[in-house]
Amino acid sequence: MDIPSSPEWIGLAGPTASGKTALALALAREFPIEVVSVDSALVFRGMDIGTAKPTPAEQSAVPHHLLDILDPAEAYSAARFVEDARRLVADIRARGRLPLLVGGTMLYFKALVDGIDALPPADAAVRATLDAEAARDGWPALHARLARHDPATAARLPRGDAQRIQRALEVWMLTGQPLSSFHTGGAARAPMPHRLLSLEPTDRAWLHARIDERFAHMLHDGLLEEVHALRARGDLHLGLPSVRCVGYRQAWEALDAGLAGDALRAAVAERGAAATRQLAKRQLTWLRKMPRDILPAEDPAAARTRARQLLLAVHD
Repeated sequence: MDIPSSPEWIGLAGPTASGKTALALALAREFPIEVVSVDSALVFRGMDIGTAKPTPAEQSAVPHHLLDILDPAEAYSAARFVEDARRLVADIRARGRLPLLVGGTMLYFKALVDGIDALPPADAAVRATLDAEAARDGWPALHARLARHDPATAARLPRGDAQRIQRALEVWMLTGQPLSSFHTGGAARAPMPHRLLSLEPTDRAWLHARIDERFAHMLHDGLLEEVHALRARGDLHLGLPSVRCVGYRQAWEALDAGLAGDALRAAVAERGAAATRQLAKRQLTWLRKMPRDILPAEDPAAARTRARQLLLAVHD
């Protein structure tokens, strides 16, 4: 792999629950690091437990960016992330520090590296129409509709991936063009030299056990109470990207179904952990297509040693 001798930013990617936050904090004890979050859920305020957001103590130990920048009623995009990340990388380097981009939203990493063309903003009326159609016909039916208008996008989306099916249909309805036609990199600026590290398990069962354990801790720490508080606002709904985040969506749907008590906790534990495992699978699929240095997720000490060696090689 062709690695720049002086990368402008270092990335630390990996599937959910692979240990990215712990490794970033360990590296920050040795290097002048500032962390830029690469996570589409951590941008939302009031969503801390289900996103495994770094704790206040962890945030005070090392500067973090792109956390708690939006209300859950708002939306964030890959294009906005690229603008924010480029600005932050320049600011951090101007302070003589190392930008460490940490997270698992692989679309954001790809957009920053390859560029992304301008997409139309979300349209509440179009999304409401699509939500109504999905409630009536089901998301597989809308996936079939997408396949007629944008077969390239439909081919890479599962039939139940409601959020991405809705966005692809929304773009087609607003522009008359398939979403795939926007992914040309035509609007990209010159990419910044970078180096991407990736925490990846060799044993999928190890990762699944970590996911199950972490989700159980989230429930113990108050995930359901967090979702109750979001629902109590009255202005949030399942059509919003924030509510569709893994864990929150499964809890919201279980509450919509009228579940309570032990039945509620059991349903959310099962469905939330399953959805998180599917997310991890998608993240690993993205990563396999990206040039990266692989770190052994099952061996945190070895991962720290290797990451430290790589950072020493690029740090003045």
